[in-house]
This record gives sequence, structure tokens and C-alpha cells, in this order.
Amino acid sequence: MNIILLGPPGAGKGTQARRLVDERGMVQLSTGDMLRAARSSGTEMGQRVAAVMDRGELVTDEIVIGLIREQLTNDDPANGYIFDGFPRTLAQADALGNLLAELGENLDRVIEMKVDDEALVARITARSTCSNCGEVYNDATKPIPADHVCTNCGQKAEFVRRADDNAESLKTRLLAYYKQTSPLVGYYYARGDLSSVDGLATMDEVGAQIRKALA
Repeated sequence: MNIILLGPPGAGKGTQARRLVDERGMVQLSTGDMLRAARSSGTEMGQRVAAVMDRGELVTDEIVIGLIREQLTNDDPANGYIFDGFPRTLAQADALGNLLAELGENLDRVIEMKVDDEALVARITARSTCSNCGEVYNDATKPIPADHVCTNCGQKAEFVRRADDNAESLKTRLLAYYKQTSPLVGYYYARGDLSSVDGLATMDEVGAQIRKALA
């Protein structure tokens, strides 16, 4: 099963992707992770990525699709892929669809994680992540343990706030999402691939809604 997790920054896509990896043995394809891995790989594609990033330019859709192609052809996960952070635009959605068709793969479901903007800003500006495993904590709903031992990985850790997890930066990122990525909701709805879940529910509740959508 191949799926896309779709939603604005801070909606919880990464958290739910990790849960699907643990529960179903799926492979999470995060654009950021793939770019960082490619840059340090020394491969021809990695050298292209490094050159673009060193010039301070945005990596092209062609390069990202090339990285995804490498993942899909080098791995053979029986339980499928989770596309996290891609596609972001209609052009990328078309390119991904064409690649999957070329490789004989299907896109089985797109999960939209719906949120309220004001509540999302309040959530994100209060979050921290475990420096070891990336587990997300929130000042109001899931405070950092007093002993600084992560409840997920069981290790003593630093709990870090992202520099751009502030109201002003988040509103800028939300604007970019609504301009570029939100049209994908209608795109995948028209194709019959879309299911929506409440992204502001608890992590367990969101996970249950996603499991139901994938059943």
C-alpha cells in the first residue's frame, strides 16, 4: 500500500508516518531525509543535490523525482511507502503519479490531516522534540518529563524547539502551504483517493482514524 500524508506544517504528518512504519512495516519517504542522505552519499545524484544546495538554490522537481525513483527501484518493501512532504504542488502530484504508473505501482490513499489554523499555531509554538528519536512533546498536552527521559526511546535527551516554531514563521509557512499545496486536496478528491482525518485530535485518535481510512 502506497499513501500520501497531506496537511499543513505541524499537522502531525511525521508523527503518524513513524507510527505507520512501526505498525505496518511501511517505508517513510521524507523529502528532507532523502535530500540529506543523497548529499552525503557521493553518488551522481548526490553530487547534483549537493551542487544545487551549495549554490543556495531550491532542488528541482526533477531531482526529487529522481531520488524517489531510486528509493522505489532499490527497495522492495512488501508493505508499501508513505510519501511525507511530497508532493507539494500539482505539477509534483502529476510527476509522482506518472512515476508510479511507470513502475507499475499504485497510489492507494491520500490522508488529509485537517486542522484549525489558530489551534495549530498554539500547538506548534508549544512543541519540543526529543533530540534522540524525534518524539514530539507539547507544553500543554504532553509536557517534557521532569527527568528528561524520553517516553518513546527511553533515553535521557535534550528537548529542542525548532527555530521556526514561532507564530510569525508558522503563518508564513501556512501561507505557502495554502498557495501551493492545498489545491492537492481537490485534486485527490476528484480522483477518489482522498480521506480526511481530524489532525487536531490526540495522536491515538488520529492514528485510529488513519487506520480506519486504510482498512
